[in-house]
Amino acid sequence: MAFRFVHTADLHLDSPLVSLALRDPNLAAEVSVASRTALTRIVDLCLAESVDALLIAGDLWDGSQTSAKTPRFLKQELVRLSEAGIRCFLLRGNHDAASKVSKELEPPELCHVFGTKPGTERFEVGGHSIAVHGVSFAEGAVPESLLPRYPAPLPGAFNIGMMHTSLNGSAAHDVYAPCSIGDLDAHGYDYWALGHIHKRADYNGRSVVVMPGIPQGRDIGEAGEASVTLGILDDAGHLTLHERSVAALRFDRLTVDMTGVEDWAQVVAALTGALRAAGLAARPEDHLVLRPHLTGNTSLAFRIARDLDQLRQEAVACAEGVNCLWIDKLENRTSGGGTAETRLPDDLVAMVTSDLPTDPALMAALYDLARDLVQDLPPDLRDLLGDDEDALRRHCASLLAEGTAQLLPRLTMGEGS
Repeated sequence: MAFRFVHTADLHLDSPLVSLALRDPNLAAEVSVASRTALTRIVDLCLAESVDALLIAGDLWDGSQTSAKTPRFLKQELVRLSEAGIRCFLLRGNHDAASKVSKELEPPELCHVFGTKPGTERFEVGGHSIAVHGVSFAEGAVPESLLPRYPAPLPGAFNIGMMHTSLNGSAAHDVYAPCSIGDLDAHGYDYWALGHIHKRADYNGRSVVVMPGIPQGRDIGEAGEASVTLGILDDAGHLTLHERSVAALRFDRLTVDMTGVEDWAQVVAALTGALRAAGLAARPEDHLVLRPHLTGNTSLAFRIARDLDQLRQEAVACAEGVNCLWIDKLENRTSGGGTAETRLPDDLVAMVTSDLPTDPALMAALYDLARDLVQDLPPDLRDLLGDDEDALRRHCASLLAEGTAQLLPRLTMGEGS
Protein backbone atom coordinates (compact mmCIF):
# COMPACT_ATOMS: atom_id res chain seq x y z
CA MET A 1 0.00 0.00 0.00
CA ALA A 2 1.35 3.42 -0.94
CA PHE A 3 2.18 6.24 1.44
CA ARG A 4 0.67 9.45 0.11
CA PHE A 5 1.33 13.01 1.27
CA VAL A 6 0.83 16.64 0.24
CA HIS A 7 3.63 19.17 0.79
CA THR A 8 3.09 22.93 0.83
CA ALA A 9 4.43 26.08 2.53
CA ASP A 10 4.09 29.86 2.59
CA LEU A 11 0.32 30.26 2.57
CA HIS A 12 0.62 33.55 4.50
CA LEU A 13 -2.98 33.34 5.66
CA ASP A 14 -4.66 36.74 5.86
CA SER A 15 -1.47 38.63 5.03
CA PRO A 16 -2.08 42.25 3.97
CA LEU A 17 -2.28 43.11 0.30
CA VAL A 18 1.18 44.06 -0.92
CA SER A 19 0.31 45.36 -4.37
CA LEU A 20 -0.15 49.10 -4.72
CA ALA A 21 -1.88 48.44 -8.04
CA LEU A 22 -4.90 46.72 -6.47
CA ARG A 23 -7.12 49.79 -6.58
CA ASP A 24 -10.22 47.91 -7.67
CA PRO A 25 -12.14 47.10 -4.44
CA ASN A 26 -13.73 44.01 -5.99
CA LEU A 27 -10.33 42.67 -7.02
CA ALA A 28 -8.90 43.52 -3.61
CA ALA A 29 -11.72 41.53 -2.03
CA GLU A 30 -10.88 38.50 -4.17
CA VAL A 31 -7.20 38.67 -3.27
CA SER A 32 -7.90 39.14 0.44
CA VAL A 33 -9.66 35.75 0.72
CA ALA A 34 -7.51 33.88 -1.81
CA SER A 35 -5.07 32.50 0.78
CA ARG A 36 -7.94 31.01 2.79
CA THR A 37 -9.45 29.51 -0.33
CA ALA A 38 -6.08 27.94 -1.14
CA LEU A 39 -5.88 26.26 2.28
CA THR A 40 -9.44 24.97 1.98
CA ARG A 41 -8.57 23.53 -1.43
CA ILE A 42 -5.39 21.95 -0.06
CA VAL A 43 -7.49 20.16 2.56
CA ASP A 44 -9.98 19.19 -0.16
CA LEU A 45 -7.09 17.76 -2.18
CA CYS A 46 -5.88 15.75 0.81
CA LEU A 47 -9.34 14.28 1.25
CA ALA A 48 -9.85 13.58 -2.45
CA GLU A 49 -6.45 11.89 -2.80
CA SER A 50 -6.84 9.97 0.49
CA VAL A 51 -3.39 11.11 1.61
CA ASP A 52 -1.84 10.01 4.89
CA ALA A 53 -0.18 13.32 5.80
CA LEU A 54 -0.08 17.04 5.02
CA LEU A 55 3.29 18.79 5.45
CA ILE A 56 3.29 22.60 5.86
CA ALA A 57 6.89 23.90 5.93
CA GLY A 58 6.49 27.31 7.55
CA ASP A 59 4.84 30.71 7.06
CA LEU A 60 1.36 29.33 7.32
CA TRP A 61 0.33 32.75 8.56
CA ASP A 62 1.90 36.15 9.13
CA GLY A 63 2.16 36.08 12.90
CA SER A 64 0.99 39.22 14.67
CA GLN A 65 -0.50 40.61 11.45
CA THR A 66 -3.33 38.07 11.34
CA SER A 67 -6.83 38.78 12.56
CA ALA A 68 -8.36 37.04 15.55
CA LYS A 69 -10.34 34.92 13.10
CA THR A 70 -7.27 33.35 11.53
CA PRO A 71 -6.56 30.72 14.22
CA ARG A 72 -10.24 29.72 14.26
CA PHE A 73 -10.32 29.29 10.51
CA LEU A 74 -7.05 27.35 10.55
CA LYS A 75 -8.25 25.00 13.29
CA GLN A 76 -11.48 24.41 11.38
CA GLU A 77 -9.51 23.20 8.36
CA LEU A 78 -7.10 21.11 10.44
CA VAL A 79 -10.04 19.44 12.19
CA ARG A 80 -11.32 18.32 8.80
CA LEU A 81 -8.03 16.50 8.26
CA SER A 82 -8.00 14.97 11.72
CA GLU A 83 -11.55 13.69 11.39
CA ALA A 84 -10.52 11.96 8.16
CA GLY A 85 -7.57 10.31 9.88
CA ILE A 86 -4.98 12.44 8.04
CA ARG A 87 -1.92 13.54 9.97
CA CYS A 88 -0.69 17.13 9.65
CA PHE A 89 2.82 18.35 10.42
CA LEU A 90 3.52 22.08 10.82
CA LEU A 91 6.66 24.04 11.46
CA ARG A 92 7.13 27.76 11.89
CA GLY A 93 9.19 29.98 9.60
CA ASN A 94 10.23 33.62 9.73
CA HIS A 95 6.69 35.01 9.44
CA ASP A 96 5.05 32.70 11.97
CA ALA A 97 8.04 32.15 14.27
CA ALA A 98 7.36 31.11 17.85
CA SER A 99 8.16 34.64 19.03
CA LYS A 100 5.48 36.10 16.73
CA VAL A 101 2.61 33.67 17.18
CA SER A 102 0.18 33.71 20.07
CA LYS A 103 -1.00 30.55 21.81
CA GLU A 104 -4.46 30.84 20.23
CA LEU A 105 -4.06 27.80 17.97
CA GLU A 106 -4.75 24.52 19.75
CA PRO A 107 -3.78 21.79 17.29
CA PRO A 108 -6.43 19.10 16.92
CA GLU A 109 -5.73 15.41 17.21
CA LEU A 110 -3.28 14.09 14.57
CA CYS A 111 -1.81 17.60 14.05
CA HIS A 112 1.77 18.07 15.25
CA VAL A 113 3.49 21.47 15.46
CA PHE A 114 7.27 21.14 15.66
CA GLY A 115 8.85 23.17 18.44
CA THR A 116 12.04 25.21 18.47
CA LYS A 117 14.01 22.14 19.48
CA PRO A 118 14.51 19.42 16.83
CA GLY A 119 11.83 16.77 16.91
CA THR A 120 11.01 13.50 15.15
CA GLU A 121 7.60 11.93 14.67
CA ARG A 122 7.52 8.27 13.61
CA PHE A 123 4.48 6.32 12.46
CA GLU A 124 3.50 3.31 10.36
CA VAL A 125 1.25 3.45 7.33
CA GLY A 126 0.57 0.96 4.54
CA GLY A 127 3.55 -1.16 5.50
CA HIS A 128 5.89 1.85 5.43
CA SER A 129 7.73 3.23 8.42
CA ILE A 130 7.73 7.03 8.18
CA ALA A 131 9.88 9.44 10.18
CA VAL A 132 9.22 13.19 9.94
CA HIS A 133 11.90 15.51 11.35
CA GLY A 134 11.54 19.25 11.88
CA VAL A 135 12.43 22.34 13.87
CA SER A 136 10.62 25.68 13.99
CA PHE A 137 12.10 29.17 13.98
CA ALA A 138 12.30 30.59 17.48
CA GLU A 139 12.75 34.14 16.15
CA GLY A 140 11.87 35.85 12.89
CA ALA A 141 15.51 35.94 11.79
CA VAL A 142 17.69 32.82 11.76
CA PRO A 143 21.04 33.71 10.12
CA GLU A 144 22.72 30.35 10.74
CA SER A 145 22.08 26.95 9.19
CA LEU A 146 19.66 24.72 11.08
CA LEU A 147 20.84 21.55 9.34
CA PRO A 148 23.40 20.56 12.04
CA ARG A 149 20.51 20.39 14.52
CA TYR A 150 18.58 17.80 12.53
CA PRO A 151 18.91 14.22 13.80
CA ALA A 152 20.40 11.42 11.75
CA PRO A 153 17.96 9.46 9.59
CA LEU A 154 16.20 6.58 11.32
CA PRO A 155 17.22 3.20 9.87
CA GLY A 156 14.49 1.32 8.05
CA ALA A 157 12.26 4.39 7.72
CA PHE A 158 11.35 6.77 4.92
CA ASN A 159 12.86 9.93 6.39
CA ILE A 160 11.29 13.31 5.69
CA GLY A 161 12.99 16.53 6.77
CA MET A 162 10.89 19.68 7.06
CA MET A 163 12.81 22.96 6.96
CA HIS A 164 12.16 26.65 6.35
CA THR A 165 15.25 27.89 4.52
CA SER A 166 16.53 30.29 1.87
CA LEU A 167 18.94 27.57 0.66
CA ASN A 168 21.83 29.35 -1.11
CA GLY A 169 19.89 32.60 -1.25
CA SER A 170 17.31 34.26 -3.48
CA ALA A 171 17.24 37.85 -4.67
CA ALA A 172 13.57 38.12 -3.71
CA HIS A 173 13.91 36.70 -0.20
CA ASP A 174 15.92 37.39 2.93
CA VAL A 175 18.58 34.86 3.89
CA TYR A 176 17.29 32.59 6.65
CA ALA A 177 18.66 29.23 7.83
CA PRO A 178 20.95 29.00 4.76
CA CYS A 179 22.23 25.64 3.51
CA SER A 180 23.16 24.01 0.24
CA ILE A 181 21.45 21.29 -1.75
CA GLY A 182 24.63 19.25 -1.40
CA ASP A 183 24.46 19.50 2.39
CA LEU A 184 20.82 18.42 2.41
CA ASP A 185 21.61 15.55 0.07
CA ALA A 186 24.46 14.37 2.29
CA HIS A 187 22.33 14.35 5.44
CA GLY A 188 20.71 11.10 4.36
CA TYR A 189 16.99 11.88 4.40
CA ASP A 190 14.82 10.58 1.58
CA TYR A 191 12.72 13.73 1.11
CA TRP A 192 13.25 17.34 2.14
CA ALA A 193 10.02 19.34 2.46
CA LEU A 194 11.20 22.95 2.28
CA GLY A 195 9.55 26.35 2.50
CA HIS A 196 10.38 30.10 2.29
CA ILE A 197 11.20 30.78 -1.39
CA HIS A 198 8.00 31.46 -3.29
CA LYS A 199 9.15 29.99 -6.60
CA ARG A 200 8.88 26.25 -7.14
CA ALA A 201 12.05 24.18 -7.53
CA ASP A 202 12.74 20.41 -7.46
CA TYR A 203 16.10 18.70 -6.95
CA ASN A 204 16.70 14.98 -7.39
CA GLY A 205 19.80 13.33 -5.98
CA ARG A 206 20.37 11.00 -3.07
CA SER A 207 17.53 12.95 -1.51
CA VAL A 208 14.52 14.46 -3.24
CA VAL A 209 14.49 18.15 -2.30
CA VAL A 210 11.38 20.20 -3.06
CA MET A 211 10.68 23.89 -2.60
CA PRO A 212 6.97 23.91 -3.53
CA GLY A 213 6.67 27.68 -3.89
CA ILE A 214 3.74 29.76 -2.74
CA PRO A 215 0.42 27.98 -3.44
CA GLN A 216 -1.44 31.27 -3.93
CA GLY A 217 0.27 34.37 -5.31
CA ARG A 218 -0.66 37.70 -3.71
CA ASP A 219 0.55 40.23 -6.27
CA ILE A 220 2.32 40.56 -9.63
CA GLY A 221 5.65 39.82 -7.95
CA GLU A 222 4.35 36.28 -7.42
CA ALA A 223 3.11 35.87 -10.97
CA GLY A 224 2.57 32.63 -12.84
CA GLU A 225 1.30 29.21 -11.95
CA ALA A 226 1.34 28.08 -8.32
CA SER A 227 1.06 24.58 -6.95
CA VAL A 228 1.47 22.15 -4.09
CA THR A 229 3.21 18.78 -4.26
CA LEU A 230 1.48 15.42 -4.06
CA GLY A 231 3.97 12.68 -3.22
CA ILE A 232 3.29 8.94 -3.59
CA LEU A 233 5.68 6.32 -2.18
CA ASP A 234 4.79 2.95 -3.69
CA ASP A 235 5.27 -0.53 -2.24
CA ALA A 236 8.67 -0.81 -3.93
CA GLY A 237 9.88 2.37 -2.24
CA HIS A 238 9.76 4.48 -5.42
CA LEU A 239 8.66 8.08 -4.93
CA THR A 240 6.72 10.00 -7.59
CA LEU A 241 5.80 13.68 -7.37
CA HIS A 242 2.84 15.49 -8.92
CA GLU A 243 2.09 19.21 -9.03
CA ARG A 244 -1.47 20.20 -8.13
CA SER A 245 -2.95 23.69 -8.46
CA VAL A 246 -5.08 24.98 -5.60
CA ALA A 247 -4.99 28.72 -6.38
CA ALA A 248 -8.21 30.63 -6.80
CA LEU A 249 -6.46 33.54 -8.49
CA ARG A 250 -3.37 33.91 -10.65
CA PHE A 251 -1.33 37.01 -11.39
CA ASP A 252 0.51 37.06 -14.70
CA ARG A 253 2.26 39.36 -17.13
CA LEU A 254 1.16 39.61 -20.74
CA THR A 255 3.56 40.87 -23.41
CA VAL A 256 1.88 42.82 -26.21
CA ASP A 257 4.16 43.63 -29.15
CA MET A 258 3.45 47.00 -30.77
CA THR A 259 6.15 46.71 -33.43
CA GLY A 260 4.99 48.28 -36.68
CA VAL A 261 1.73 49.64 -35.25
CA GLU A 262 1.05 52.93 -37.03
CA ASP A 263 -2.30 54.25 -35.77
CA TRP A 264 -4.14 54.43 -32.45
CA ALA A 265 -6.92 52.07 -33.48
CA GLN A 266 -4.30 49.38 -34.09
CA VAL A 267 -2.80 50.00 -30.65
CA VAL A 268 -6.17 49.45 -29.01
CA ALA A 269 -6.92 46.43 -31.19
CA ALA A 270 -3.57 44.79 -30.40
CA LEU A 271 -4.06 45.28 -26.68
CA THR A 272 -7.67 44.15 -26.44
CA GLY A 273 -7.07 41.21 -28.78
CA ALA A 274 -4.22 39.95 -26.60
CA LEU A 275 -6.34 40.35 -23.47
CA ARG A 276 -9.27 38.41 -24.91
CA ALA A 277 -6.99 35.58 -26.04
CA ALA A 278 -5.36 35.36 -22.60
CA GLY A 279 -8.68 35.54 -20.79
CA LEU A 280 -10.26 32.80 -22.87
CA ALA A 281 -7.29 30.42 -22.61
CA ALA A 282 -7.85 27.40 -20.37
CA ARG A 283 -6.55 27.78 -16.81
CA PRO A 284 -7.26 26.04 -13.50
CA GLU A 285 -7.67 29.24 -11.47
CA ASP A 286 -11.00 31.04 -10.98
CA HIS A 287 -9.58 34.51 -11.62
CA LEU A 288 -6.78 35.84 -13.80
CA VAL A 289 -5.14 39.20 -13.02
CA LEU A 290 -3.05 40.48 -15.91
CA ARG A 291 -0.41 43.17 -16.18
CA PRO A 292 -0.01 43.93 -19.90
CA HIS A 293 3.56 44.78 -20.87
CA LEU A 294 3.75 46.86 -24.07
CA THR A 295 6.95 46.38 -26.09
CA GLY A 296 8.32 46.94 -29.58
CA ASN A 297 9.36 49.77 -31.86
CA THR A 298 6.56 52.00 -33.07
CA SER A 299 6.17 55.56 -34.23
CA LEU A 300 3.39 55.86 -31.63
CA ALA A 301 5.71 55.24 -28.66
CA PHE A 302 5.40 58.84 -27.55
CA ARG A 303 1.60 58.82 -27.61
CA ILE A 304 1.42 55.43 -25.89
CA ALA A 305 3.53 56.76 -23.04
CA ARG A 306 1.55 59.99 -22.87
CA ASP A 307 -1.89 58.35 -23.00
CA LEU A 308 -1.20 55.20 -21.02
CA ASP A 309 -4.11 56.04 -18.71
CA GLN A 310 -6.48 55.93 -21.68
CA LEU A 311 -5.08 52.59 -22.77
CA ARG A 312 -5.65 51.20 -19.29
CA GLN A 313 -9.28 52.29 -19.49
CA GLU A 314 -9.55 50.37 -22.77
CA ALA A 315 -7.98 47.34 -21.11
CA VAL A 316 -10.36 47.48 -18.14
CA ALA A 317 -13.36 47.80 -20.45
CA CYS A 318 -12.16 44.77 -22.41
CA ALA A 319 -11.63 42.74 -19.23
CA GLU A 320 -15.18 43.45 -18.13
CA GLY A 321 -16.34 41.50 -21.17
CA VAL A 322 -14.25 38.43 -20.31
CA ASN A 323 -15.36 36.33 -17.35
CA CYS A 324 -13.08 36.55 -14.27
CA LEU A 325 -10.40 38.63 -16.03
CA TRP A 326 -8.92 41.61 -14.19
CA ILE A 327 -6.36 44.27 -15.11
CA ASP A 328 -3.62 45.13 -12.64
CA LYS A 329 -1.95 47.98 -14.53
CA LEU A 330 -0.14 48.64 -17.82
CA GLU A 331 3.63 48.72 -18.25
CA ASN A 332 5.06 50.55 -21.24
CA ARG A 333 8.44 49.69 -22.71
CA THR A 334 7.81 50.71 -26.30
CA SER A 335 10.41 52.70 -28.21
CA GLY A 336 10.57 54.71 -31.40
CA GLY A 337 9.89 58.20 -32.63
CA GLY A 338 12.97 59.53 -30.83
CA THR A 339 13.22 62.00 -28.01
CA ALA A 340 12.86 64.85 -30.50
CA GLU A 341 9.11 64.43 -30.20
CA THR A 342 9.32 65.72 -26.67
CA ARG A 343 10.86 69.01 -27.89
CA LEU A 344 13.11 69.02 -24.83
CA PRO A 345 16.80 69.97 -24.55
CA ASP A 346 19.21 67.06 -24.70
CA ASP A 347 20.70 67.84 -21.28
CA LEU A 348 17.24 67.70 -19.68
CA VAL A 349 16.53 64.37 -21.36
CA ALA A 350 19.88 63.01 -20.09
CA MET A 351 19.15 64.24 -16.58
CA VAL A 352 15.76 62.51 -16.46
CA THR A 353 16.86 59.24 -18.05
CA SER A 354 20.34 58.84 -16.58
CA ASP A 355 21.04 61.19 -13.69
CA LEU A 356 17.87 61.04 -11.59
CA PRO A 357 17.68 57.24 -11.19
CA THR A 358 21.26 57.12 -9.88
CA ASP A 359 21.24 60.23 -7.71
CA PRO A 360 22.06 59.17 -4.09
CA ALA A 361 20.51 62.29 -2.56
CA LEU A 362 17.24 61.70 -4.40
CA MET A 363 17.24 58.04 -3.37
CA ALA A 364 17.82 59.02 0.26
CA ALA A 365 14.94 61.50 0.12
CA LEU A 366 12.66 58.90 -1.45
CA TYR A 367 13.59 56.36 1.21
CA ASP A 368 12.83 58.82 4.02
CA LEU A 369 9.50 59.70 2.40
CA ALA A 370 8.55 56.04 1.93
CA ARG A 371 9.58 55.18 5.50
CA ASP A 372 7.42 57.99 6.90
CA LEU A 373 4.53 56.88 4.70
CA VAL A 374 4.77 53.28 5.89
CA GLN A 375 4.92 54.35 9.55
CA ASP A 376 1.66 56.29 9.10
CA LEU A 377 -0.17 53.24 7.70
CA PRO A 378 -2.32 50.94 9.85
CA PRO A 379 -0.26 48.10 11.37
CA ASP A 380 -1.69 45.45 9.05
CA LEU A 381 -0.58 47.40 5.96
CA ARG A 382 3.00 48.26 6.93
CA ASP A 383 4.47 45.47 4.80
CA LEU A 384 3.24 47.12 1.60
CA LEU A 385 6.81 48.01 0.61
CA GLY A 386 8.55 45.06 2.21
CA ASP A 387 9.32 44.01 5.75
CA ASP A 388 12.89 45.29 6.10
CA GLU A 389 15.13 48.22 5.13
CA ASP A 390 16.62 46.55 2.05
CA ALA A 391 13.20 45.66 0.66
CA LEU A 392 12.01 49.25 1.16
CA ARG A 393 15.06 50.59 -0.70
CA ARG A 394 14.50 48.13 -3.57
CA HIS A 395 10.89 49.26 -3.89
CA CYS A 396 11.97 52.91 -3.95
CA ALA A 397 14.52 52.22 -6.71
CA SER A 398 11.96 50.27 -8.73
CA LEU A 399 9.32 52.99 -8.44
CA LEU A 400 11.85 55.69 -9.39
CA ALA A 401 12.97 53.77 -12.49
CA GLU A 402 9.36 53.21 -13.53
CA GLY A 403 8.47 56.84 -12.98
CA THR A 404 11.39 58.34 -14.88
CA ALA A 405 10.62 56.11 -17.88
CA GLN A 406 7.21 57.76 -18.12
CA LEU A 407 8.24 61.30 -17.23
CA LEU A 408 9.48 62.65 -20.56
CA PRO A 409 6.22 62.20 -22.50
CA ARG A 410 4.38 64.01 -19.71
CA LEU A 411 6.68 67.04 -19.73
CA THR A 412 5.25 68.24 -23.04
CA MET A 413 2.33 67.47 -25.28
CA GLY A 414 4.46 67.81 -28.40
CA GLU A 415 4.35 70.29 -31.28
CA GLY A 416 2.42 73.49 -30.54
CA SER A 417 2.17 72.97 -26.76
